[in-house]
Order: sequence, then structure tokens, then C-alpha cells
Amino acid sequence: MANHKSALKRIRANETKRLRNRFQHKTTRTFIKKLRTTTDKVEAQDLYKKVSSMLDKLAKKNVIHKNKAANNKSKLARFVNKLSVAA
Repeated sequence: MANHKSALKRIRANETKRLRNRFQHKTTRTFIKKLRTTTDKVEAQDLYKKVSSMLDKLAKKNVIHKNKAANNKSKLARFVNKLSVAA
């Protein structure tokens, strides 16, 4: 167990941040799945804007790596662009 007051506070703060990061990461994954299952081009474009913003925020806070965010955004952009050809 921690011996210092500041260490106890750090433990509490880390737990709070861990839960917040977990929630935001899971929410982003859910939106990515929703985007992947959509077939409507207009809806997909709106969702893509929201998802790419969420990915950027996660990368900025170091919840995910910046390259992982870039890869996800790239793949999703290709998916959304293919919808116009298919539909």
C-alpha cells in the first residue's frame, strides 16, 4: 500500500482515468462497428466524421497509438468511398 498522501491521490486519479479511457475506447469501437454495418452513403459519411473525430481524440490522449488511429481512419474512409460505387 502507498505510504504518501500524494501516492494515494495518484492511485485514485489513475483509476478514474482508466475507467474514462475504457469507456471512450469501447464507445469508439461500437461506433466503428455501426459504421461498418451501414449501407447508406449519406449516413456513413456522417458517422465517419464522428468516428474520425473520436479516433483523433483517443490518439491525442494516448489511449491508442496515433498510427492505429490513422490506419483505422484510412480503412474506414476507403469503406465509405466504396459505398458510393456500390450503391
